[in-house]
Amino acid sequence: MQILVTFRHMDATQALKAYAEEKIARVKKYLFDPIDVHVVLAVEKKRHMAEITIVTNGITIYAEEETLDMYSAIDVTIDKIERQVKKYKEKIKGKKSNHSKRLSVKMQVVSSESIESDTGHKVIKNKRFFVKPMSVEEAVMQMDLIHNDFLVFTNATSDEINVIYRRKDGDYGLIEPYDA
Repeated sequence: MQILVTFRHMDATQALKAYAEEKIARVKKYLFDPIDVHVVLAVEKKRHMAEITIVTNGITIYAEEETLDMYSAIDVTIDKIERQVKKYKEKIKGKKSNHSKRLSVKMQVVSSESIESDTGHKVIKNKRFFVKPMSVEEAVMQMDLIHNDFLVFTNATSDEINVIYRRKDGDYGLIEPYDA
């Protein structure tokens, strides 16, 4: 397990780092190896924020919380992740998934140069993650785990890149490519 702890707008303390690592260890028993964990601890005014991203075997789990105390923010965030992992494990229990083929996908927030010159927009976040072939049902579960409104994935049945997204009415939409 590889854990990276980042401190923003606060002093990096060994006690907070050790506390976060100790709490993450209790979630490890539910996950597959290898596990990459990125913890971001930040303070803005009086708000203490903890943001944890766990990537394991093609699955990304994300949670964040803000409280008045950094230790409680870490606790609440770990509790959220533990609930997500347990829910996911229950849903896939008994199902076998294809772990043999993975693609690397890079998601990036992009703005055009003309808009950038007018409003000063710039790329503020880059995300890289592995995509494993999965069914549409698994993609919906994964999308719910990372709290996104869309997910790019490889469809296990067609072996093509698909996009699943959450509609305004709460249902899901699926975008599939086809040859004209």
